[in-house]
Amino acid sequence: MFTRSIVLASLTALLSLNTLAAVATTTPALKKGDRILFLGDSITAGATSPQGFITLIKYSLDAAHKDLGIETIGAGISGNKVGQLRARLQRDVLDKKPTIVFIYIGINDVWHWKKNKDGILAGGTTREAFESGLKDIIGKINGIGARVILCTPSVIGEKADGTNDYDTMLTEYCGISRKVASETQSGMVDLHNAFIAYIKANNKENKPNGILTGDKVHLNAQGNKLVAEEMLKALGVKLADMPVPARQKKTRGK
Repeated sequence: MFTRSIVLASLTALLSLNTLAAVATTTPALKKGDRILFLGDSITAGATSPQGFITLIKYSLDAAHKDLGIETIGAGISGNKVGQLRARLQRDVLDKKPTIVFIYIGINDVWHWKKNKDGILAGGTTREAFESGLKDIIGKINGIGARVILCTPSVIGEKADGTNDYDTMLTEYCGISRKVASETQSGMVDLHNAFIAYIKANNKENKPNGILTGDKVHLNAQGNKLVAEEMLKALGVKLADMPVPARQKKTRGK
């Protein structure tokens, strides 16, 4: 019994060390002068607003590592799919010389699939093109010495029972993102799973939106907070509470 206990204790310790090693591998230390770029679509384009996730991340990084002088760069454009990211990669990413790049893409690649006048689905990105596009983008970013943290697309609709129109297809594309992150040894922020877990816990009325988004896709304040929290975890930083700006008191005219 004593020998067995020693063996079990040794195995437990080994597993704990392996877990810590894995965390250390997936969360490299931030360094002085890091430039963190956020590549994406309209969700990312809106993230530099006062309540946007890039703003929240920047505040949290400064609170935790003011001495490092970390810069954040927004590179989101409305309507973008993976193909548009590839087309503007040199100008909007590589030329800016980032050290870390978050890629948050996939919503439009799924959401833009519509039936045309002939009843044929068109407008989105095929699964094959989505995968190859992500791999090409990641390869080029890695080529300048920057590391990539790939995010799964969040949600297209917030019904908690899995009856949103694009749920099945979006789940497939999230699987592609996870596969690509694994094969390219990139970081992974599983926004989709984080959103689903939050929605199941907080959308008991099965509303189509209004929990984390305003319109089934674009983030509200809570959605931006959740994205910031999940991305910061990948950087080993906790979300800091931003002070709420005091409203200016109205003064009566003389």
